[in-house]
Amino acid sequence: MIEPVRAEVFVALPVARVFERFALELRDWWPREYTWSQDVLHDIGIEPRLDGLCFEIGPHGFRCDWGRVLEWEPPSRLRLAWQISPRREPVPDPHRASTVAVSFAPDTPRRTRVILLHEAFERHGAEGTAYRTAMGSLQGWPLILQRFVEAAT
Repeated sequence: MIEPVRAEVFVALPVARVFERFALELRDWWPREYTWSQDVLHDIGIEPRLDGLCFEIGPHGFRCDWGRVLEWEPPSRLRLAWQISPRREPVPDPHRASTVAVSFAPDTPRRTRVILLHEAFERHGAEGTAYRTAMGSLQGWPLILQRFVEAAT
């Protein structure tokens, strides 16, 4: 088993609003350099329901589904099948997907604690350990969550 990546941030907004910003307004904060379309990205989002798809839409309506909602519990929890390979390619086989769980809990009435846990890297095969290292590095989840904090407040 490969050790999970755990990252935590605090957002100066109430928990329900933080969940909405994170899960329903992905296009407003997700780093474009972490998408396939990059500067020509039209949309990125998560369908807000159990078994909803995580998707990206690029030029001319090109759509790439990169995950699936495994748990949808607003405003406290979201868990996704992370169907992105270490080479940033879609992985259609759900048995080869890691998972990303995000929990949202009030720290105070106007501040929310966000905890992200990315696990099951072994499902990515021989590249799983390197993938875990990359996502745990300062350029992985810590950077992505910092972008979220900056956009959310």
